[in-house]
Amino acid sequence: MKKEIILIFLCFYAAYANAQVDIKINVRNGLTLQNLDSIRVVLDDAKSGFTKVLITNKLGMVSFNGIPISDAYEIRIEETDYYYTSIIDKINLHSNFSPSFSIFLTSKTTKRLNEVEIIDNSTTKMNSVNAEVASTLSSAEIETLPIEGRDITRALYRLPNVTQATGFFPEAPNVSINGANSLYANYLIDGMDNNERFLGGQKFAVPVGFAKNITVLTNNYSTEFGLTGNGIFNITSKSGSNDLTGEAFYSTRPGPAIDGKSIYNQKDLSGNDVKNGFQRQQFGFAFGGTFKKDKTFYFIDAEQIIDLKDNALISADLGINETVKGRNQFTYLSGKIDHYWSPNFRSSLRLNGGIINIERQGGGLEGGINFPSAGNKQDRNSFTIANKNIYTKNNFKSETNLLFSTFRWNYARPIDPNSPQVEVLNPAGNSIAVLGHPGFVFDAKEYTEQIQQKVTFYKEKHTIKFGVELLSSDHLLFGGGAPNGYYLVQLDSNQLNTVKNANHGSSLSVNDIPSNVNVLAYSTELRPRAFGKRQNIYTAYFEDLFAITNKLNLTMGLRYDYDNLSKGAAKQGDFNNIAPRLSVNYRIKDKMSIRGGAGLFYEKILYALYSDALQQNTTSPDYKKQIQVLIDKGILPKNTDLNTATFDGNVPASASNVPYLNGPKAETLLNQRDQAFSNERRILNPNGYANPYTAQYNLGIQYQVDEDKLFYVDAVHTRGYNLARLIDLNSAAPYSVDANNVVVRTQSAADLTRNIPIYTDASGSYAIINGDTTRGVARNVTTTDMGGESKYYALSVNFMKELGKNKYGYRLSYTLSRLTNNTEDINFRAMDANNFKNEWGPSINDRTHVINAIFYYNPIKNLGVNTAALVQSGQPINRIPKGSLYGGTTDLNGDGRSFGASYVGNSDRQPGETRNNDRLPWSVVFDMGVQYTVKFEKESRSGLEIRADVFNLFNAQNLSGYSNNATQSNQIQEGSVESGLLVRRNASPPRQFQFTMRYKF
Repeated sequence: MKKEIILIFLCFYAAYANAQVDIKINVRNGLTLQNLDSIRVVLDDAKSGFTKVLITNKLGMVSFNGIPISDAYEIRIEETDYYYTSIIDKINLHSNFSPSFSIFLTSKTTKRLNEVEIIDNSTTKMNSVNAEVASTLSSAEIETLPIEGRDITRALYRLPNVTQATGFFPEAPNVSINGANSLYANYLIDGMDNNERFLGGQKFAVPVGFAKNITVLTNNYSTEFGLTGNGIFNITSKSGSNDLTGEAFYSTRPGPAIDGKSIYNQKDLSGNDVKNGFQRQQFGFAFGGTFKKDKTFYFIDAEQIIDLKDNALISADLGINETVKGRNQFTYLSGKIDHYWSPNFRSSLRLNGGIINIERQGGGLEGGINFPSAGNKQDRNSFTIANKNIYTKNNFKSETNLLFSTFRWNYARPIDPNSPQVEVLNPAGNSIAVLGHPGFVFDAKEYTEQIQQKVTFYKEKHTIKFGVELLSSDHLLFGGGAPNGYYLVQLDSNQLNTVKNANHGSSLSVNDIPSNVNVLAYSTELRPRAFGKRQNIYTAYFEDLFAITNKLNLTMGLRYDYDNLSKGAAKQGDFNNIAPRLSVNYRIKDKMSIRGGAGLFYEKILYALYSDALQQNTTSPDYKKQIQVLIDKGILPKNTDLNTATFDGNVPASASNVPYLNGPKAETLLNQRDQAFSNERRILNPNGYANPYTAQYNLGIQYQVDEDKLFYVDAVHTRGYNLARLIDLNSAAPYSVDANNVVVRTQSAADLTRNIPIYTDASGSYAIINGDTTRGVARNVTTTDMGGESKYYALSVNFMKELGKNKYGYRLSYTLSRLTNNTEDINFRAMDANNFKNEWGPSINDRTHVINAIFYYNPIKNLGVNTAALVQSGQPINRIPKGSLYGGTTDLNGDGRSFGASYVGNSDRQPGETRNNDRLPWSVVFDMGVQYTVKFEKESRSGLEIRADVFNLFNAQNLSGYSNNATQSNQIQEGSVESGLLVRRNASPPRQFQFTMRYKF
């Protein structure tokens, strides 16, 4: 009912407002530099009809507050009896940047020709207000850059301090800020939430057609922004104007037919592998205008992407070798209405809907035995309605924002949800087919409400800002193993021939297997139902921008956040998240400023951390006894509540002598829950979860070289605390491995050294607690501990030249950085016995050198040639043991963790090596876009744009520096650094082509 009430209130309130900024103007005498009061300053926007007039105060200052973002503002200083007119035109505003201007008026007592003085607006690019480290791409730059699939995330890594990321699952966000885990960035649209809150990343993937600009806040930003110890991507959406404008486009990626050749797989826009037969077709339109001139505006954007891809289904025993075709579909729909109720009050409403469907059609890129009947589709669907209202009056501004959004992430929607999963073996015991259900369920639903109230007061020297916010998300996860059962069956020779001769081909299903087949194993999920938790985050902040002089600004702020998930299984949550922030900006002269700042930045608790502790938990009496022993030994707090720390999570059960397709249902096997031994179980932490935070420090200088050139340097240091990691409460004793004499400890030997020893007999593994044999226990009892830390140092050097009316422009950026940490992810664990001191090393996304260069060139009218270069030093290599040298195992200490991704401590490291102490080779990539516009009218915007983009122009085969999945990365290598072994598992995409036709009007 709560969701319905909020949705009705949103619609009734009927208003989301444009993203907005403040413009500050200081008017002075051009000869004496004296501040001028009582000067009329006019702000106009021809596109929307917006006009406002203010009069300078005793300090010669005016502040236009809460101004809608536009690219066509003009500031006029009206002629007086004493001074001539002055104009600043074509001011292009963008998110999170409130420009300030100094305007020098010419006295009528001096000689002057009878013309109007035009002042260029390029100084808006210099931040003379605060110390935030930020950068922006405008819509013109976004549309000019070579961007694959009009996917805006492919433009983000062109900004300073942002790099392409190695993530821990294919769909992980593909960019990292300051080298941190890509899940930890915060995504906003017009300053409001756009985060998939289970793990992280964008909820709605904003397409190029709906983005007016992108701003990345990397360090020391306003107290208005938070919920991340890392950085923020804020996308400003487009709005309509008094003129009807728009576009319609068609784009295609022909794929391998003309791309460069590579033996390695490519990625689709979701991060999943594709190879043979891959093509992309993309089309859409956008248009904006006015319902009522100067009053009500609209903007609509619709885009569709279709990826075509082939897999190979190969099962020699069944005589099958077929191509299985698949399709991915991405649909993005956006709409926005802006309304000006009065010169002081405006509102608008934004809607975004995303329907993403990624097909796993069966087979495999190089051949596989998953038949189409076992195919499934991944859904990532979102809907957002965002509402914002801004009221300004004299020295006051109020902003009220409301948002409701939904997100559903169904990771493997089965073709037949009522089917079991069947794995078929040949007479020799080799797998020849997988049929039916995918074998697991991960269906996450999220319902989010956000309420923001912001109030700003403007005094002569102070801009005082207050804000409160509630961000509430209700999570529901249906997870676990095969809900309809898993059958492992083996055909005899006659049955195999019968199935083969039936010629079912790729249509083979579970019902085509003989009913008398030998069932070797059967299991089913005991908890086939959903569970979840509502996460509430409460925020309040205060900030004062104190203009000590016309040249010196001091910003002091305080932010507070409370996240109810921090409670965990404790008596109360983390209530001490008080974050002071301080910054100074001193304008040495009109074209140069120095800025510096320091502050604390708290982060939300990732819901996956909490969800995993529920899903991988159990309330079995034996497990509770095991937890009680850990309490008695002082490993867990004495006041631990067993009922709060444990939960009925997902547990499989098995049965023997089961007839094919007639295995027992979950409800008849519930008695197995209490006796099920697990290699690993989790609990909610009885100490709760302290929110992660960073302490950030920066010092920088900006210099406006001339009207269209800006140079700036920023030095940054960040320290991270309370970072999530996994600890094993029942870990095996520490075990040192001598690199010169490697002796592998067996699992059985390691099990005997645990806090609660684990024994094994013919019936399985067990523990002895209070003299009783207890089998419903776990070898590893884990919980999330917030004791991780990180250290980041960076120097960023940037030089920009606007394209403007010139034939060329450029952005040059060089970053020298170093990020080290002792935890990488919420599933990171120490290699040996919770010894995180030995885990300090470079981050998986650490780079030492990053050089980013963009060059825009218009050799003739209507022709643009744009080149983007990215040069990076190699990412770290984690060296793991070469199993063939140690009896076929990488688990040298015997703790039972030789599986999974090597980045989260699931395998040991090569003896003698530290974490991530080797490096891949440098990466060099050049992209190019060439576009020509055929104009239908000489001075009109209308025209047909024909464009060709080439990615990886020189077909370089890079082993590092591109968006990747850690489990497939070259960053995992066997053997020592000295061995020089470098197995190439993956490489950056080869040269690829994309062609686009776009009609603009």
